[in-house]
Amino acid sequence: MLSVTILGNNSAVPAFDRHPTSQVVTLDGNNYLVDCGEGTQIQMIKYKIRRGKISHIFISHLHGDHYFGLVGLITSFGLLSHQQDLHVFGPSPLQEIIELQLKVAKTVLPFNLYFHTINQEGLLVEDSKIEVRCFKTNHRIECYGFAFREKKKPRKIDLEKVIAAGIPQSFYKKLEDGTDYTTKEDVVIKNEMVTIEAPKGKSYVFCADTKYDESLLTHVNEADMIYHETTYPDHLKDRAIERFHSTSSQAALLAKKGRVKKLLIGHFSSKYHDLTEFETEARSVFENTEVALEGVTYQV
Repeated sequence: MLSVTILGNNSAVPAFDRHPTSQVVTLDGNNYLVDCGEGTQIQMIKYKIRRGKISHIFISHLHGDHYFGLVGLITSFGLLSHQQDLHVFGPSPLQEIIELQLKVAKTVLPFNLYFHTINQEGLLVEDSKIEVRCFKTNHRIECYGFAFREKKKPRKIDLEKVIAAGIPQSFYKKLEDGTDYTTKEDVVIKNEMVTIEAPKGKSYVFCADTKYDESLLTHVNEADMIYHETTYPDHLKDRAIERFHSTSSQAALLAKKGRVKKLLIGHFSSKYHDLTEFETEARSVFENTEVALEGVTYQV
């Protein structure tokens, strides 16, 4: 099951017990960390995130509220004798920054740390369960969003029909892959006659920091859930444009035009204690909107 747990939903400055951007995408027990703002480790402990299950970290851009917690997390992994390989994806010069910090502290890690520099849109990670792609957003500096798409599961065997058709158990794996079965008498038993098609894999898109930009529609189109920043309410639209951020209604409009199923909004300005205005404005455009609350796990 694909889900996302919000660790930080605020913008640059921590305020009102809200923290800079960080969230964990989970699929079948594997955790993928998206951004690592200040306080991420504390939030992980507070919300019982299994750090040992994190093998991939994705950093959207090099504004501090999105990665200042990274070197601390990597160092803690070392102190806790983390053994699993760790892959970090982010724009240049993230590798140089982190490696310098580790070097001056003479930090020796007990695991392999791999940096993957993002310099263009495309596929970052793919295995039998998930694929992760990155795409450019329209921010003040180089910035990327991330699309997590669950792979479609194998076809489900209808055991009663398979047995009735006399298909041997040794062929079951091929049935799950969609292969037809041919009997000794050269009779072809179509796969769809003895199996059930699995539902389409779920998709979650993290849009990162960005001003309103309809070129993102390509990447969010018909997604099951997206996260979009809403740094400012609508009456500060000019400020949002000036600072390459979005308003609540703009995030909702993108969700509506992209025909997504659900919108999470976050990255709120530290000026606002009460977030009701953001949610009300967004829902007036796209009803299925929720404030991305820290500590809450949202099922995709």
